[in-house]
Amino acid sequence: MAQFATGVTIIAAPLKSGEFVGFTANSFNSVSLDPPLIVWSLARHSRSLAAFESASRYAVSVLAQHQVELARRFSRPHADRFSGVDFRLGAAGAPLIEGAVAWLECRHYALHPAGDHMLFIGEVEGCAFRAAAPLVWHSGKYLTAADQLDS
Repeated sequence: MAQFATGVTIIAAPLKSGEFVGFTANSFNSVSLDPPLIVWSLARHSRSLAAFESASRYAVSVLAQHQVELARRFSRPHADRFSGVDFRLGAAGAPLIEGAVAWLECRHYALHPAGDHMLFIGEVEGCAFRAAAPLVWHSGKYLTAADQLDS
C-alpha cells in the first residue's frame, strides 16, 4: 500500500476534560455523498482509541504542503500535541488546524472492527476549504504536490 499516494490529515476531537486528542492519519477517504460520509482508521493498540470511540464529534484537517512538521508532531508521542499549534475550534468544539487545505466537521456515524484497526465512519456536518497545495504521503515519506517521483 505504500505505493498508493494519499493526502495527510490530522484528526482531532475534544475530551470531556477540556483537552484535545489528535493524530496524523493518511487512512482517510470519502464513502458517500448522500449522506456525506467519510472513513478513517485507527490502530486498536492506539492510546487514543478509547477517546475517539467515545467522541460524538471530531474534526479532520487536510494538511497543506508546508505542514510537514505538524504531520510529524501528531504522528509521534508528545505530551501535548496541541501546545503551540495554531488552531480554532469548530462548531462542535473540535480543533481545526489553521493553514490546512480543508476542514471537515463530523458526527460519529458508525464504528467497525477491521483486523488490527477500527474503522470510523463520520457524517460530515460542515466543511470548508481554501486554494493551497496539499501534503502527500507516498512510499514512506512526505511529498508536496510539486515533488516528482523517480521513474
